[in-house]
Amino acid sequence: MPRSMPVRAIRGAITVPENSQEAILEATRALLHALTEANGLKPSEVIAATFSVTPDLDQAYPAEVARDLGWTEAGLMCVQEMRVEGALNQCIRVRVLWDTEQPQSAVAHRYLEGAAILRTDLFKD
Repeated sequence: MPRSMPVRAIRGAITVPENSQEAILEATRALLHALTEANGLKPSEVIAATFSVTPDLDQAYPAEVARDLGWTEAGLMCVQEMRVEGALNQCIRVRVLWDTEQPQSAVAHRYLEGAAILRTDLFKD
C-alpha cells in the first residue's frame, strides 16, 4: 500500500489595481508563481485550491490561471469574500492544499502588493 503524505496549506493574497479580467488574471498569475517558486510546488502535488475575491472583483475566475498552469487534477473553487466594513478591497486570496512531506513550518506563504498588510507578522523588518 502506498504511503500517503501529509497535507499542508499554503496561503496567499494579492491586491488588484482594477476590476478587469486582465488585471484579475494577471494578479492571480503573479500570486501563484510566487507561491510555486517559494515552495517548489508542482501541479501534481496540488490537491485543491480555494480562491476568494472581494465583492468588488467580478470580471474573472482566478481558478482559470491555475488550470493554465497545469493544475488540471486539483479541485478548484472560486468564492466571494464576505463583505466586512473597513476590509481590504480589490483582493484575491488563495488557500492551496498541498501533498508534501514538508513540515507546515517550512511552508512559505505570500502576501503581495497591498495584501501584505493582511499578514504583517510574516513581514517583520
